[in-house]
Amino acid sequence: MVKLHPLLDPRGIQKRTVIKLAHRPTIEELGKGKILFYNNTKLGFCNYYTVFDRIKEHFTELGITNWVEYTETVRGKDAAMLEDYAAMLSKKKPAAAIVAFGDMGTSSSTTVIAIELEKLGIPTVYMTAPPGTGITEGVGLYRAGNLCMCSVDVMQASTAEEIAEQVDRKWDYILGSLTENGEKLEKLAKIPAKMDLIPPAEDGLLPIINKIEVEEDQLLEPGCYMEEINEFFNREHISDGLPIIPPTKARYEKMLEYCPFDESFKLCDPSGPSGKIVTVKDVAIAAVMAGCVPQAMPILIAAFKALNNKNYNLNQSVTTSHPGGNMLIVSGPIAQEIGISGKQGCQGPGWPMNATIGRAVNLVVMNIFRSVPGICDLDCIASQAEFTYCFAEEPELACWNMLNEDRYDARTTTVYVLKAEPIHDIIDFLSLDGYDLLDTITACCTTLGSNNAYMPGPMIVCLTPDHGQMLKKAGFTKEMIQEHIHTYAYHEVPMVRNRGLVPVRPASFANRHPMPVTRSPKDVEVVVIGGRGGHSGVILPWALHSEGCVEPVALPDGKAALSISEFKTHEREKREY
Repeated sequence: MVKLHPLLDPRGIQKRTVIKLAHRPTIEELGKGKILFYNNTKLGFCNYYTVFDRIKEHFTELGITNWVEYTETVRGKDAAMLEDYAAMLSKKKPAAAIVAFGDMGTSSSTTVIAIELEKLGIPTVYMTAPPGTGITEGVGLYRAGNLCMCSVDVMQASTAEEIAEQVDRKWDYILGSLTENGEKLEKLAKIPAKMDLIPPAEDGLLPIINKIEVEEDQLLEPGCYMEEINEFFNREHISDGLPIIPPTKARYEKMLEYCPFDESFKLCDPSGPSGKIVTVKDVAIAAVMAGCVPQAMPILIAAFKALNNKNYNLNQSVTTSHPGGNMLIVSGPIAQEIGISGKQGCQGPGWPMNATIGRAVNLVVMNIFRSVPGICDLDCIASQAEFTYCFAEEPELACWNMLNEDRYDARTTTVYVLKAEPIHDIIDFLSLDGYDLLDTITACCTTLGSNNAYMPGPMIVCLTPDHGQMLKKAGFTKEMIQEHIHTYAYHEVPMVRNRGLVPVRPASFANRHPMPVTRSPKDVEVVVIGGRGGHSGVILPWALHSEGCVEPVALPDGKAALSISEFKTHEREKREY
């Protein structure tokens, strides 16, 4: 009987932890101890603090009035720092804990705090709200197996009365979660699985092949059974919705032809809902699915090393409500050698290396971290940048130093990564000199609805060759362009007060007026890409404790490669799966 070759599971192996929940006290014992209230700062906005106020009122009715409260953000804290913070909270030896608020971008990290408190023996209830409820359930499922989470249906425009009413509806759940044990607690802490109902198998293979009844005549059809395989991948939420190349063992082995790194080599620390690491094997499987050629692997490895830089804030970036993608700019000779383009239309369709490399990055984010839109990701609307976001700098177009030359030298190829919005068009066909043109460009470098209005950070100014030459002809150096944009891209302080986002700015900006959207001229990266004409663009950042990070395309010994041929490997031994 003919059978199709097996497929590798792009999720890798999920070793889900199931924590032991802390023993719950009786109501009488609860009253003799103290209640810890942890506020991740989200209760300080709108009328959200009513959540704690109303819970305290209910406790008071039961004669429970001894509590201690901590308020500190989880932003910028990695897993180890979150564990340390939970350990600090536990030193107060509370009888129980109420953790809040899981509604948006801090939801994932706050879930870790709640999990760690439970592991330390403190009965805990985590208060959440849409859209954060979905991501908290995902993190709880993958990292704890069970956790008491109480979702209240509130939003930024909810009144204090509406929020109090929601807490009242859930009070029985809250109190039960802190005082019940045994089967009742198991029921309260049960987390419904919305995907990965069947976790990845230990052999690393997908079960799809066993479910396809193979007809020998159909095997002659080009792309046979692609429809069935893609339907399975979409149904199981292990695809981005576009057709994928089935990741067979043979294709996986082929993808490693330019990968001298061990397949188990760790590229990224635990992140996202699943809390998994990223390995070379994970990246290679995603590269097959995305349609990459083997020569893409060195670029992808450098990209994930850059994403793992602590300054990138990868853990929060993969579940944020911001619609940005993981943008890659490849600068240096290997980009042109393997066909990554910075030419006309380079951020759009028609450039296979750009499209497939960028796509592979985001497939890893979805499949390994399980940041699946609509289920375990906070994206409100999302964007095309989350399908793919990769392009190159072109030496023949460059008017000034390229990114690799600024960081290293002309012979070293680098990958620059930035969590960023899709490109925003800058149209100027009428300016006759670089001075007027630069004012047009500067005016497009922020809006009240952009993150950098409240969180100054890096941006990428993408100049067409025409605009680059106009600025160069006018005598502008890259440094002069950076200085001009840093000086004149700003907002009047009253316009950014009490709107948009909670600002995250350097302490030195406390009394600035007007308010810059960059911290220094170096935040402004300038690249010359694309074709002739008057449409330049600016790429604005997420910027939430997140920097643009650069990594050289290097061999396993750390030496920068001068050519893709240096990565060519000898035939590997056959692996057992």
